[in-house]
Amino acid sequence: MADQKDTFSCEFIPSDIQRHGLSFIQVEGLYKRFSDKPDSLGLRDFSFGIEQGEITAIVGESGSGKSTLLRLIYGLLAPDQGEIRFKGWKVPGPDDKLIPGHDAMRMVSQHFDDLNTYANVWDNVASRLSNTNLQEKEEKTEIALRSLDVLRLAKQRVADLSGGEKQRVAIARALVTGPEVLLMDEPFNQVDASFRDHLQRDIRRIVDEMGLTVILVSHDPSEVLALSDALLILKGGHLMAAGRPSEIYSNPPNAYAATILAKSNVLSLEEAGALISPMRSPVNASAEVIIHPEWLRLEKVEGATMATVKEVLFRGFFEEITLQIGGVSLRAVNKFPGAFRVGDGVNITVERFVVVGS
Repeated sequence: MADQKDTFSCEFIPSDIQRHGLSFIQVEGLYKRFSDKPDSLGLRDFSFGIEQGEITAIVGESGSGKSTLLRLIYGLLAPDQGEIRFKGWKVPGPDDKLIPGHDAMRMVSQHFDDLNTYANVWDNVASRLSNTNLQEKEEKTEIALRSLDVLRLAKQRVADLSGGEKQRVAIARALVTGPEVLLMDEPFNQVDASFRDHLQRDIRRIVDEMGLTVILVSHDPSEVLALSDALLILKGGHLMAAGRPSEIYSNPPNAYAATILAKSNVLSLEEAGALISPMRSPVNASAEVIIHPEWLRLEKVEGATMATVKEVLFRGFFEEITLQIGGVSLRAVNKFPGAFRVGDGVNITVERFVVVGS
């Protein structure tokens, strides 16, 4: 067992879709209603690709369709229109299989539905493997538990574990059979901040070692900005943005993407004119100006000022400051705590902005 490589077997077989430069998982023209009512909201006109060996995060508010999309990709639901292809092959829906779910994928739910809480950790993971080769079964189980740092918990009942420990066991159970795709629904929902950071690093390491493809759902973008290679941002069943996290953050395609990622200031052209002069003239007069809080530089001055400090919130190594300029409230970030107090007059310099809808 000492010679056993401490990674999972995850064979990747190239297919026509990869050879032609298309995505590992391809979603085209996807529609899915949430109920049979004619006016039911749902996923509407989704098209995107997911690359092999990357972590893709699906983010959005509750009810935006994140979990529905995850279940469609896995094959637990069937789309009303459109299709989902994995390595060029159409993903079978629940009407196509006796036991729904793609054989090359595994899903971890946020409620750990797949775990037997009264069995111990070892048995939960080992039960995914057949008994045809008991030595191989033992080796793979040990590798899975060690990779998620839960081998020390092997003989403990799942019912006696913390939420974060259960999450690690659920992931180990999903990975022990060597899937090509791991889907996770709110994987950090029951994990405290320090445990979350360690779990994220372990997921990143496993992805890099295995070439595993991970698709995860989160309602909190701050959980996944550093972890993910790609983002899908949903709102009310619509795909609002898709791309690299840094690219969407730096150049948001719309106000919603900016707000959910950065709690950004979204201003009309008239409102922005009080801060930025001269404003360039967009084609669309209803265009909006996006200014992230960290793109504002504040300077405390005496006498005539542009804005007044209305609130100062201590956030540790920085402060979140609310400013009032005329009838407009702005959020800014102060990297030098203690520099500003409520009532101070300040001048504002906009170091960067993005115009959307132009």
